[in-house]
Amino acid sequence: TEPISGASLGQVYVATYEGRRVAVKVRRPGVERLVETDLRVIRWSLPLVMRFVDESRSFSLETLADEFETTIREEMDYERERRMLEEIGENFADTDRIRIPSSVPEVSTRLVLTMEYVGGTKISNLADLDAMGVDRTALATTLQRVYLQMIVEDGVFHADPHPGNLAVEDDGTIVFYDFGMSGRVDPYVQGQIVDFYMAVARRDTDAILDTLVEMGTLSPEADREVMANVMELAIADARGEEIEQYRVQQIIQQVEDTIYEFPLRLPPNLALVLRVATVVEGVCVTLDPDFDFIAVATDFLRDQGYVEETAREVIQARSAEFRDLGESLVRVPPKLEQTLDSVQRGDVTVQFELDDDEAALDRLAKRLILGGLLSATVMASAVLYAFSTPVATLVPLVVAVPVAVLLWRSFRSRRGIRARPQFTRQQMRQRREEDRE
Repeated sequence: TEPISGASLGQVYVATYEGRRVAVKVRRPGVERLVETDLRVIRWSLPLVMRFVDESRSFSLETLADEFETTIREEMDYERERRMLEEIGENFADTDRIRIPSSVPEVSTRLVLTMEYVGGTKISNLADLDAMGVDRTALATTLQRVYLQMIVEDGVFHADPHPGNLAVEDDGTIVFYDFGMSGRVDPYVQGQIVDFYMAVARRDTDAILDTLVEMGTLSPEADREVMANVMELAIADARGEEIEQYRVQQIIQQVEDTIYEFPLRLPPNLALVLRVATVVEGVCVTLDPDFDFIAVATDFLRDQGYVEETAREVIQARSAEFRDLGESLVRVPPKLEQTLDSVQRGDVTVQFELDDDEAALDRLAKRLILGGLLSATVMASAVLYAFSTPVATLVPLVVAVPVAVLLWRSFRSRRGIRARPQFTRQQMRQRREEDRE
C-alpha cells in the first residue's frame, strides 16, 4: 500500500476499520535513533556557532535549538498528538466551518495514530477553490479567527498551519491535519497578546513597543523612534494599505543607519506562537492579497468582550495618572522653593561625569595604530621612491593597502546584525506589478 502523505518522521496510509475509512499515521522505523543523533550534533555545534553570533542574537539561537528539540520529541509521540487532537476537537465541536478528524483510540499507540479519514482540496489550490465557488476572503477570516480562539481563548493550538495541513471541503469547511506540532499558551501570555492586538488596533505605537518589551520580544535598549516608524508601516502593511515605495526605503535606510544591535528576541514561551502567526499570515495573504488582519482581530476581540474590558482598564489607568499628577503638583512648589533658596545661597553645585566606554576607547586606539601604520608605510614608499628602485617601493605599498582597508572598515563597521524590516503585502504588490510588466 502506498502512503497518501509522508514526512521525515512518519507516513500516512488509508485503511478500513470496522467498515469506515481511516487514516493511519505510522512512525518510520529507526527514526528515533536518527533524531537523537541529529540533536547531539546540534548541541555539540551550537557553542561553536554562537561564537560567531552577536550576544543580542545568541539568546534567540538557543531558544530555537531548545524549541526544536522539544517539538521534534513531541512530534514523535503519537499518543500526545492524539490527546492534543481530541482536546482541540472538543473546543471546536460546536463550531461551523471547522472540521478536526476524530481519533480512534483503541487502535492508536505511541507509534501509530489512527483517525477518521477526511478528504478535501488543499487550501493553496486557488483555482480549485474558485471552481468550487468558495469565498476566499471568508475562508481567510475563518482561519484567522480559529487561530485567535486557539491562542487567546483556549490556550491550546495547532502549530503547523502550512497549506499541506489545511484542506477545504466542498461547502467551504476547513479541515485541519497533523497535530504533532501543537502547543499551549499560559494565561499571562494570552493577556499580553490581547494587549498587543488592542494597541495595534488603536495604532498606539508606544503601547505596542511597551507590550513587545514586556513580552520579551523587543530589547528595552532599542531605538523607540525608529521602531515606532517600523510599526506604523507594519500596521499599514497588515491592513493591506498602499505604502509609497520611497517611504518603505526611507524606513529601511533609517533602520540600517541607526539600529546596529539586533533589537528583536525570541522568548521560549512565544516561539511557536510567533511561528504560527507568520505561517497563518502567509496562508491568508495567499487566499486574499488585500486581507485585513487587524480588522478581523479587532472584531474577534470585540466579540469576545476584550475591547470593552480594555477600554475600562485604560480609563482606570488614566484616572490613576491624574491622581498621581495632582499629588505631584501639591509636592512640587515647596521643593522648588527650597531649590531656588539653595541657588541664591550658592549651595548648588553641578557635577559632570564622563562614562568610561571601553569599547569606544578600544576602537579609537585601533584607529590610531592603523592610522600611524598607514602614515609610516606611505612615508616609506615616498623615501624609497626617491632614493631607491621602483621595485623596492612596492613593498610598503603592499603593506599600506590592507592597512588602509582595515582603517576604512573600522569607521564603517558596527557591532551587531543590521535589522531589515520586511513588509509582506508591499512586496507582494511589487511582485504583481513586475509580473504585469
